[in-house]
Amino acid sequence: MPGTHDKAGGTRHGPRLRLVILDRDGVINHDSPDYIKSPDEWLPIPGSLDAIARLRHAGVRVTVASNQAGVGRGLFDAPTLMAIHARMNDAVERAGGALDAIFFCPHHPDQACACRKPAPGLVRAALDRFDVAPEEAVAIGDSLRDLQAAAAAGVPARLVLTGNGAALAASGVPPQPSGAPTPVHADLAAAVAALLSGATAGAMTGAAT
Repeated sequence: MPGTHDKAGGTRHGPRLRLVILDRDGVINHDSPDYIKSPDEWLPIPGSLDAIARLRHAGVRVTVASNQAGVGRGLFDAPTLMAIHARMNDAVERAGGALDAIFFCPHHPDQACACRKPAPGLVRAALDRFDVAPEEAVAIGDSLRDLQAAAAAGVPARLVLTGNGAALAASGVPPQPSGAPTPVHADLAAAVAALLSGATAGAMTGAAT
């Protein structure tokens, strides 16, 4: 079963875009090949916290869906992960934003689970929690598995070039399940700006906003 650190209650009806599902490492905060193993290692990417605040002010719920295999690998424990998420929540709130829930997969990659991306379990959990249809949500990630998990849940996705995103963009970004190009943005701030303006600039191979 996936874990969740949940702060929300009920569903708030708002604009057509009702929910944004963010990957964590490489999208909100800087990633590390050695995992983010302590609160002190959690460092936000410039502009990401303000971007989350913009979504909140626009009436859009924001959740996180994150693989955290470091727990399953024994690199850090569940209380440490909770402390990392507390630091993230505090930073987001200081910027004027809020995370409605954090969904995470703590399992080792070798475990057969339905929540580790590219499986759609985390994305579906976010949709179910807030009673949101897939077309009313957008997922933003920096890796192929983020895009694949969103596609498997029927959720449109966008790629950011932070984290692992630049490497994926260089090798070729897969299209959306509809066949449309996957929008590519420089970072979370650019992705949110495009979402809130209704823009799809950068939705072509090699182009980024």
